[in-house]
Amino acid sequence: MNADGCTNRFRCVQCGFPIDTLYIQYSPGNIRLMKCEYCKVVADEYIECEVMILIIDLILHKPQAYRHLFYNRFSKEAVNFQGLLWKSVLAFLLLDIYRMWTLRMNENEWTLPATVVSFLLDFGKMFARVVLENLIFLAVMIHGTGKLQSASARVFGWKEVSLIVIISSYFKIFLMAMMVWKFPSSVIFIIDMFVMSSNYVALKVVEAVITDSMMMRCLTVCLVAHGLKFLSCQGLIVQC
Repeated sequence: MNADGCTNRFRCVQCGFPIDTLYIQYSPGNIRLMKCEYCKVVADEYIECEVMILIIDLILHKPQAYRHLFYNRFSKEAVNFQGLLWKSVLAFLLLDIYRMWTLRMNENEWTLPATVVSFLLDFGKMFARVVLENLIFLAVMIHGTGKLQSASARVFGWKEVSLIVIISSYFKIFLMAMMVWKFPSSVIFIIDMFVMSSNYVALKVVEAVITDSMMMRCLTVCLVAHGLKFLSCQGLIVQC
């Protein structure tokens, strides 16, 4: 993350102000964190923090943690962006498939097909339906985010927005606990609420400056996207 001629590559996690570089490295293991020119505090203290602290702050929905991820850690310069995007999409879809399968098990007393062929066909149908509902969901989020950014310089394209939405849906990973312990279906909807609130915080971080009206527009985008996904999901479960 050293400065290499690029400007405004990163953002201060406190105020969102653009910054050229986050730290200066004097020798291996010897760095000095840079301060933000606008708010006069350390631009990104998460550089020296343990991953567990970052995870806790994400769970607490702290905007600073989201800015660190989206602007400073998962920037195109810092990671293999395309690889990260496709891996995240695959994990996102697999978790949604497991979510739908769990709901079918609980509501329709669905059992595993008797043959491998039947299982593969059923899995293929479920995968196609999950892809369709998430295409609707991401299309609304991408379109809504584009509208939110129309008043200012566009920072994120559709690929970046897709990655932001998917990564901010990290609460879905708690669905894996249902593979070990039995929970009621209501737990799935509680996880969905946490996912939506995390997506809302992520959309707020997309904008460098947030007003009350912008916050309401972010909330509206999230509600519409998740509402359409929920309705399409319910319809698909009934059809299964």
